[in-house]
Amino acid sequence: MNPPVRVLYLAGSGRSGSTLVTTVLGQYPGAFAAGELRYLWQRGEVENRPCGCGRPLRDCPLWRAVARELPVERAATIAAGLRGRLRMRGLPALLRRHRRGVRPVPAHPDDAALADLYAAVARHTGARVVVDSSKLPPYGALVGALPGIDLRVLHLVRDPRATAFSWRRRRGLDGDTDPELMSRPPAWKAALLWLVWNTVTVRLWGDSAPEGYLRVRYEDLTADPEGTLRRIADFAGVDPDGGPFTGPATVRLTPTHSVAGNPSRHRTGPVPITADVQWRRDLSRWSYALVTVLTAAGLRRFGYPWRRGAPGPAGADRSAGDGRPAQGRPAAAGGRPVGVGRSGPARHEEG
Repeated sequence: MNPPVRVLYLAGSGRSGSTLVTTVLGQYPGAFAAGELRYLWQRGEVENRPCGCGRPLRDCPLWRAVARELPVERAATIAAGLRGRLRMRGLPALLRRHRRGVRPVPAHPDDAALADLYAAVARHTGARVVVDSSKLPPYGALVGALPGIDLRVLHLVRDPRATAFSWRRRRGLDGDTDPELMSRPPAWKAALLWLVWNTVTVRLWGDSAPEGYLRVRYEDLTADPEGTLRRIADFAGVDPDGGPFTGPATVRLTPTHSVAGNPSRHRTGPVPITADVQWRRDLSRWSYALVTVLTAAGLRRFGYPWRRGAPGPAGADRSAGDGRPAQGRPAAAGGRPVGVGRSGPARHEEG
């Protein structure tokens, strides 16, 4: 009998640093940066979008090998089924089932294909940990209930004013030359999505599975990149000493085979990890106030200030989810920010 596949599932709202964390973790021996695996069926098999290595996904030798073990002829049907099963309107029922101790996302015949996907990825990569940055909490709950899966959840959180500002940037789905743009929800919608997805993530795992849950704030990650990634790697079950850091805030990246994520997943070579703080200057007063009011409960929970420029509170609210206060230092100056959490389009039900 094969051992279970350990999946490190990155959960939370979009634009919170998931592509950065996935790409860096993929450089550690024993970890495979799969990207947003829930999009394999649509963006990969149906649309044949680029793999992280740069090839169209169906031309990538790794994904061709994985596809031979999957019902790829049904990819469009599986993708449509996932979109229907993971809709936001199903969240109340999902949380009720979770409270009753039953499977949050009901079983479906397509689940066999999903379980085969994770098993095939682990087998063909030889990875001890498959890093899935799909973020959507209902999909994480679905994956955690699949046979043969050992799920650990990394909850990434970022100031909602920063995520609302980031969503409004015009960016191609796979780079500046891609005519298909990432979604650009208005500030009120970005705020509500942030509150919903982060709250659901805490309800599903933070309150009930603390041993398999780690929370990390984007701000703490960019303040201490090497220390934070070491903590994440240790939590995931890979050697924390095997990372790609050439300095406290610089990594040397090699190509990954990530399925989807923001365009920074294609960056290679020396890359500085710096905080993207443009929103502090350029987010309008109206948008700042609107997002602050709509996310007030989450601001308090995750330790973010109400007032512009005010420092966040220290202590438990700044914890990494395991009760230990985050260790920080001033964010590195200069350099181009990488992986600040840009993610996919709304037509795919992206948070």
